[in-house]
Amino acid sequence: MAVRRRGRLPDEVRAAAVRAGMSFAFTVVAFVVALLASWAHTGLLTPALALMALGVFLTAWCLIDVVVSRQVAASRRRAPNSADPLDGSRAHRNGERARGY
Repeated sequence: MAVRRRGRLPDEVRAAAVRAGMSFAFTVVAFVVALLASWAHTGLLTPALALMALGVFLTAWCLIDVVVSRQVAASRRRAPNSADPLDGSRAHRNGERARGY
């Protein structure tokens, strides 16, 4: 059984994915702080909840950025005004056909 390796993600997609991961980590840390603050009955609960809400919004925004960046990178790989999505690829120009498994 042959293993197909994925190609490397374009730089803008990797950067968006790193931002999404960092914002998710920030949100998890804010959640843990809010949880501990609620157990300790401290005044830190309100700012921690506000930061957690901001983190959820930021994570959603970054995930949308990842999706849009992937679509832009995919459209750059295609030839402009083409019906076939792989018209601009090197394999298509060289006469090779990609097999869909």
